[in-house]
Amino acid sequence: MKSIALVRSILIILSVVAASQAQIQPSSPDKLSRPRTVAAATQQPQSPATQVERLPGRTQEAAASQSQLKEQPPDASRSQPSPVTVTNSEQNPAGATGQLPSSFMVSRIGEAERLLKSRPLQTAMIVPSILFVTVAVFDRPSGRIHLLTVPKETFLRKGAEVTLTTSLGTPVNVRVLRANGVNTAVTVADNFGHSLVPLVVEFPIEKGGLFREMAYYSSAHPALLSSDLVQSGRLYIKTMLDLAAKRLREKGAYISPQTVDVAERLCLVEHVDHERFRAESHIALFDEIYSLYALNQLDTYRYSVSTAGAGGMVQMIPWAYNLIRQRHPAVGLTADFVLGMRNHANALQAMLLYMQDTWNDLAANEEVMYAMTTKIASQPELLAAGYNSNAAKLPLYLRRGASGWRTLIPRETQMYLQIYKTVDALVPMKSRSIPVAQGSNTIPGSSSKAAQ
Repeated sequence: MKSIALVRSILIILSVVAASQAQIQPSSPDKLSRPRTVAAATQQPQSPATQVERLPGRTQEAAASQSQLKEQPPDASRSQPSPVTVTNSEQNPAGATGQLPSSFMVSRIGEAERLLKSRPLQTAMIVPSILFVTVAVFDRPSGRIHLLTVPKETFLRKGAEVTLTTSLGTPVNVRVLRANGVNTAVTVADNFGHSLVPLVVEFPIEKGGLFREMAYYSSAHPALLSSDLVQSGRLYIKTMLDLAAKRLREKGAYISPQTVDVAERLCLVEHVDHERFRAESHIALFDEIYSLYALNQLDTYRYSVSTAGAGGMVQMIPWAYNLIRQRHPAVGLTADFVLGMRNHANALQAMLLYMQDTWNDLAANEEVMYAMTTKIASQPELLAAGYNSNAAKLPLYLRRGASGWRTLIPRETQMYLQIYKTVDALVPMKSRSIPVAQGSNTIPGSSSKAAQ
């Protein structure tokens, strides 16, 4: 009996000890609620993986918050979202380092321009200062737009560097890559080396030291460039040209498909800097120009004026524009040259009319016909040369130079044709014209309909 009582006593003691240990030990990991506050997360030591995933320029608090949300179940992350994470997913579809869709960047540019225009002038200023420019830059991790005020003298000096503080209190370094008025390209980075994306420059245009107008423009900053943006720029040119040709046709002015094809290339060739063409990657230079078309669309090259007075997207000089207006009064081109060149629809119609008239005149010349038949010259290069220089002199060059006629044209036009040839080789463009049957003597663009 005593032995049985002893065994019972031992079993009772063991049961009490087991129950006490169960109360002390934590519950199963599956039943734990994970920490949901940034403070709780920052108290945890970071693992090497978390440190690698941190983005340059991000604060420790933001990185900890990002790491914490990765550990939370979906319900918790939706009920208590982190501002950084929500902004990245909803406003930054490519994340912090990937290429952003052109539609997204155009939307951010519009937002930045509205932000710039909505800022009130200082009470002491009747007109905006002509001494400063303001750049709106986009911080991809946070999705916020910062404003930077830069002295215009610094902004227009290639290689200039300056340290500034943004409108949201972030110290940044600004470096000027290319100084070219409203089309100046810069890089912007914070103290952690994280790049901010320049969106729009607010540039006061002056004349004789007096404020004339405020320009809002997006340059092809390296941080903005993407293949999607290039394709968008190509599509913009093609769509606008086709629309211009359609409107002219509705007004009784026929433009041959071959002329439109050449014009599509000239919309690129006209804006290739000759010095940069000699020194830089050709395809990168072309992509930069296409990106400008995508970023600025109807305002692309709005403020571009050459030393010869050629303006806008199509770089036509006043003399040629006025000639076309006189020849084609029924088209109704804008009377004011500056306004006419700034309006892409109007400018492209003028360009197509000028090119078609040029070709009709050339096609009626015996020297040109002979050069075409013997393949000494081609329609595209004659049209391009005629657009860049005096088309009336081309038959003389062909007669005097024969196959060497290209050496007689002005040096600038020689480079112009070289750029055109490079564009034709590197940039794929679908032809609008129906291929001429082999052995046919028909000269493209010289039909009786085109000559009317």
